[in-house]
Amino acid sequence: MSEILVEARGLKKYFPIKKGLLRRTTAHVKAVDNISFQVFKGETLGIVGESGCGKSTTGRLLIRLLEATEGEVIYKGKNILQIQKEEMRELRKELQMVFQDPYSSLNPRLTVGQILEEPLANYSMSTKKEWREKVRELLHVVGLGEQAIHRFPHEFSGGQRQRIGIARALMLNPELIIADEPVSALDVSIQSQVLNLLKDLQQKFALTYIFVSHDLSVVNHFCDRILVMYLGRVVEISSKKNLFARPLHPYSQALLSAVPSPDPKQKKDRTILTGDVPSPSNPPTGCAFHPRCTACMDICKQVRPALIQTADGGVVACHLYSE
Repeated sequence: MSEILVEARGLKKYFPIKKGLLRRTTAHVKAVDNISFQVFKGETLGIVGESGCGKSTTGRLLIRLLEATEGEVIYKGKNILQIQKEEMRELRKELQMVFQDPYSSLNPRLTVGQILEEPLANYSMSTKKEWREKVRELLHVVGLGEQAIHRFPHEFSGGQRQRIGIARALMLNPELIIADEPVSALDVSIQSQVLNLLKDLQQKFALTYIFVSHDLSVVNHFCDRILVMYLGRVVEISSKKNLFARPLHPYSQALLSAVPSPDPKQKKDRTILTGDVPSPSNPPTGCAFHPRCTACMDICKQVRPALIQTADGGVVACHLYSE
């Protein structure tokens, strides 16, 4: 059994809705609503779901870019949501993030060399000469070369900027990288290059990834296990092979039925979801997916399903599989 690197336990993030002259809190947006899962050392866990399901919020909660409303995040046996700021600052060297937008995530006023040296300067690591050596080394590793050092971000394409963002995430030798839709803003021809680069870096630096994406084709290519979210809740966690061969939750089935087939002659049975996604400020009782589910039963409207262990080692939150 692989070593658990990160574990979320009962994680919640509620954003207050304030109204009126006195800005009183009248309700909450339940962006992440009591989720639990594990990430094993050296693996790539994909988090998928529709826009607004809480994927990116979950990634930010795991490294405390957002403060959780409730729950625990256990990293190497320690609940990082309860440690002091100074200790968390030291931990940030091991927990890094690659952001979705390669255009806004880099400071336009700094050269690439300054952007990459900044993490080392913040932690007073080594000497300036050693900083420059590390910058040159990582620029070569991500396929840019040292001629990029004195140039500014606006002089690069989107794919090249994302490579700079990846190099910045690697500067402090992290163990875990949260990749928040790192290729969704790039051309399809560039996406595969960046994904292959991330794969190579994982082998070279023994990295663990949490890969947030809405593109199931990309997730199928890149991830080892997949966590499916709906309205801030986990509905299924499974290996890539099992999820794409036999998705269990009706929502997972609907998502996978929408993935285009590479063979234009192949006909697929498409599951069309009816109705709109409910409001995260007022989610349905019981199973959050029941208003749109074709297999809805009476119990689904009343009781929130717990995560049930499946025969193939995954988990699913659905009354269809309860005893």
